[in-house]
Amino acid sequence: MEQFEITNQVRKYIQTPIWLSLCLVGAIPLLYVIAGKKAAYVGIVLLAVYLVITAVLYRFQRVRLANELVSFAAQYGQVQHRLIQELVLPYALLDLRGGVLWMNDEFAGIAGKDLNFHKNIAAIFPEITNAKLPGRDPRTEVTVVKGENTYRAAMQKLVMKELIDMENGDQDPEKNSVIAIYLFDETELSELIEDRDNNRIVCGMLCLDNYEEALESVDELRKSLLLALIERKINKYFTDVDGICRKTEKDKYFFIIRKKALDDLEAKKFSILEDVKTVNVGNEISMTISIGIAFGSHYFIQNAEAARGAIELALGRGGDQVVVKEGYNTRYFGGKTESVEKYTRVKARVKAHALKEIISSKNEVFIMGHKIPDVDALGAAVGIYRCSRTIDKPAAIVMDNPPDSIRPMVEGFKSNPDYGEHMFISTREAKERINSGTVVVVVDTNKPNYTECEDLLRRTNAIVVLDHHRQGREVIQNAVLSYIEPYASSACEMVAEVVQYFDESLKIRPLEADAMYAGIMVDTSNFLTRTGVRTFEAAAYLRRNGADVTRIRKMFRDNMEDIQAKSRAIAEAEIFADCFAISECKSDGLKSPTVVAAQTANELLSVVGVKASFVLTEYNQMIYISARAIDEINVQLIMERLGGGGHLNIAGAQLPDTTMAEAMALLKKTILQMQEEGDI
Repeated sequence: MEQFEITNQVRKYIQTPIWLSLCLVGAIPLLYVIAGKKAAYVGIVLLAVYLVITAVLYRFQRVRLANELVSFAAQYGQVQHRLIQELVLPYALLDLRGGVLWMNDEFAGIAGKDLNFHKNIAAIFPEITNAKLPGRDPRTEVTVVKGENTYRAAMQKLVMKELIDMENGDQDPEKNSVIAIYLFDETELSELIEDRDNNRIVCGMLCLDNYEEALESVDELRKSLLLALIERKINKYFTDVDGICRKTEKDKYFFIIRKKALDDLEAKKFSILEDVKTVNVGNEISMTISIGIAFGSHYFIQNAEAARGAIELALGRGGDQVVVKEGYNTRYFGGKTESVEKYTRVKARVKAHALKEIISSKNEVFIMGHKIPDVDALGAAVGIYRCSRTIDKPAAIVMDNPPDSIRPMVEGFKSNPDYGEHMFISTREAKERINSGTVVVVVDTNKPNYTECEDLLRRTNAIVVLDHHRQGREVIQNAVLSYIEPYASSACEMVAEVVQYFDESLKIRPLEADAMYAGIMVDTSNFLTRTGVRTFEAAAYLRRNGADVTRIRKMFRDNMEDIQAKSRAIAEAEIFADCFAISECKSDGLKSPTVVAAQTANELLSVVGVKASFVLTEYNQMIYISARAIDEINVQLIMERLGGGGHLNIAGAQLPDTTMAEAMALLKKTILQMQEEGDI
């Protein structure tokens, strides 16, 4: 159409003298009327001469003019082609599958190919795959790297109408389209962006976890030397990466480093965690540190607050680790050693008094543990129930369908006239009764989605959390009181300490003491794991209040089906990677397969050479993993990779929408990957 319009305009220009001659013919009669006959004759003669000259010129110059136009068009096309060919901007044409149809000199120079190269564009830039070529979206962009340069490849689909076969009626634009690709050199821009990112300021906080305990284990003359050596190591560690570190309190430091330095420290997995432990001037307890780091916000004060949250999370997970928060993402490093037991009970006393004030200010108390509650969750809930009743506050334990492992104990409370049916309520009833005057106490878990009824957490502003598990990424938000001690053996141990400071008139009853004592026994495997001085002190307190070991043992005896299932799981266990025992516990016919799986995992630790055990069982269309270790392997880190958590030697995870075979393969893959990365 464009060619036709140009030809028509030129034709009109050439025919102008003819149209002018016709105008002059019309002017002859007018000349006759105005000037007379002679003037008209002269006009006719002049017109005839003009027409003859015009006809001759039109006849002989038409071909010459056409040739000149053709010559100009040809030269114009050559100039245009040369301009595109020698254009500084790299430019090429591809077919819809990525095959190179044509490229200019600049594109060929960058690609390192000659102009006859017609293979797929992925052979030049692997980043440009078929999936990244323009499809429904006619314009796409891909960042590619060639040599030391970085380019932004802008691609656009073009429909070539001239290529449509009008005769055959092929009107499909997709068959007659090409892809134009342009390369924009953004090497300098990428370097500037990378430099800006590397020089971002990252702030963090460092805390000496066991400051008091470590100093108490060394004589007075060497305390200053121990602190000086540790402070020197800390300052040198950050100075070596061009950072600034300043001591803010006797056991706390604030530091600033660059993002590039943080990447280097992460690559070395924060070697300062192990370096500090090597400082020994006669101290029996090695000093450990926790670090909280945060960045990602444009505001320095927000990063500082996030760093404070990160250090609290590190301490809540037991210390001896680094928590890095980048916006909403959290990364963990270290945490391979067991947290050190605190000998002082000051914190327990403070938390007990705070709990009493909170409960006293509310009208009712709801207590709940985790889904599929065990005896530790039940015992801790019973202890909080007694605290509430001591100060005459209505209280109830929220629980739907208790598992068979704790059903005898629950029925014992319900059948006792001192407690009755109202001691336990369903989640439905709790949601109907909860109001602004209700305090919800969560025990034996700190993850909202693990609680018996997560909706209760959203319907009250008064939440109390008491737990002995390490904190993870998901935590219960806006708790007015949070008491999380990873060194504690069980939630019952923590509640037993709180009970002793809650109120002078509080007296634990024998049935309640049985439940709490049983919780400690189960979580410590009959006082074999995770036991400390305070564990035995709590057990002694419960014994003094009427806990009967014989009665507890009879109540929690295994039935024959459970014993047979454990035996089969142990017999079919696989030793993976020389030191990991992995087995499946069949849930068919078992009333509490998760409890049996946990018991099986404990039994597998008795096998010589086994450093950690993992027992998987299927229950309620979900795969449950019970992980156990003695001291060499941190199973908590492994379970966190799978979305779970726990302690260094007792942990677990839940895998929804997964088959047993897929869960087994995922567990093994995770173990091998963490071994290669040096995390276990």
